[in-house]
Amino acid sequence: MQRPNILYIHSHDTGRYVQPYGHAVATPGIQRLAEEGILFRQAFCVAPQCSPSRAGLLTGQWPHCNGMIGLAHRGFALKDYGQHIVHTLRAAGYRSALAGVQHEARSAHEIGYDKVVPVEGAEAQQIARAAVRWLERVREPFFLSVGFHETHREFAEPGPAEDARYCLPPHPLPDTPETRADMAAFKASARLLDDGIGRVLDALDRLGLAGDTLVLCTTDHGPAFPGMKCTLSDHGIGVMLILRGPGGFAGGRVCDALVSQIDLFPTICELAGIAPPSWLQGRSLMPIVRGDAAEVNEAVYAEVTYHAAYEPMRAVRTRRWKYIRRFGERRLPVLPNCDDSPSKDLWLAHGWRQRAVPEEALYDLVFDPNESANLAGDPACAGALAEMRDLLERWMAATGDPLLHGPVPMPQGAVANDPAGLSPREPCIGMR
Repeated sequence: MQRPNILYIHSHDTGRYVQPYGHAVATPGIQRLAEEGILFRQAFCVAPQCSPSRAGLLTGQWPHCNGMIGLAHRGFALKDYGQHIVHTLRAAGYRSALAGVQHEARSAHEIGYDKVVPVEGAEAQQIARAAVRWLERVREPFFLSVGFHETHREFAEPGPAEDARYCLPPHPLPDTPETRADMAAFKASARLLDDGIGRVLDALDRLGLAGDTLVLCTTDHGPAFPGMKCTLSDHGIGVMLILRGPGGFAGGRVCDALVSQIDLFPTICELAGIAPPSWLQGRSLMPIVRGDAAEVNEAVYAEVTYHAAYEPMRAVRTRRWKYIRRFGERRLPVLPNCDDSPSKDLWLAHGWRQRAVPEEALYDLVFDPNESANLAGDPACAGALAEMRDLLERWMAATGDPLLHGPVPMPQGAVANDPAGLSPREPCIGMR
């Protein structure tokens, strides 16, 4: 098999809230992709934040290893941009391009793409149009990153198809007029996202490229609602992941294996017959795709260090259990790490600012998939707690996590909010 083209389509803040995951969010383009490829039901990001998540996928390393422990536009960066996947692919003969959003550097030109495609605006339709223009001209094997701003806040204005009266808010939120209206606006943004994705997929068909192109469709993390984005619950780290193309990624299959976005770089290497770089920390998914293995991971891991504010925490998730450990002394919510929204206002009006958060949390995902009953203090779960603690500590030690040695300072030039603040829009503080 010749080396496939790679089309990396990614959205902002979508989680799994799209049609093929069973949600009442009309996304027929993404649904079509799922019916033609493989949908991974249990896929997770490495961090529920824009830059660390994307950097983990595109370098194949944990954020605390590749250096992206905060947001690129706030002064955080990769230790080595030469470890971005475009450089490995270039050495194998690929031409790379970016159309639309990236979040791995302050400037897209720092990353090393062969071409940063000009885009006339930030809307999905405009980004799709630019991507299609580039596809019409490319001749060699390619890696094209198409980044959509949707479904990031601020959401789009709901249309007739997004009637708030009949919307159901995400599970962490109560069903109120405010949260229903907020979800209706999310659905409007998802509609625009799906339109952009559909335009790019249609171009692949029209240009005769679909059969030779691995389409990798995903998002960075969960939606920007309280209890989701920037949390280590499954609402924060659960992501859509659909792959379609040569090498077995076909047939409308659904995969329940536990996978992480850190596994995608080694998967691409194996599919394309490229020697994997030494720094990769994930596992190729090809044994699952070929049917040689049911799983490649016994557990997946995720982390937060900095977002808008410092909130150090780590998590490990197995098929049965989720364990979350918070570091430092703060035991109240870090509210700047939640985007402002009507749903956030509702929680704040009911005392969210004073609600304590635990140092340790253990959840039984079979009986408590919404992670609402913390079992860390339950004597009946002492064995599970000890096992999950050990898994997390061994992973932190094996990967050289700086949190093992105390608070993690910001790099020179980075900024963050006061963790005791209220909004990410408040003035930032400098280096700690």
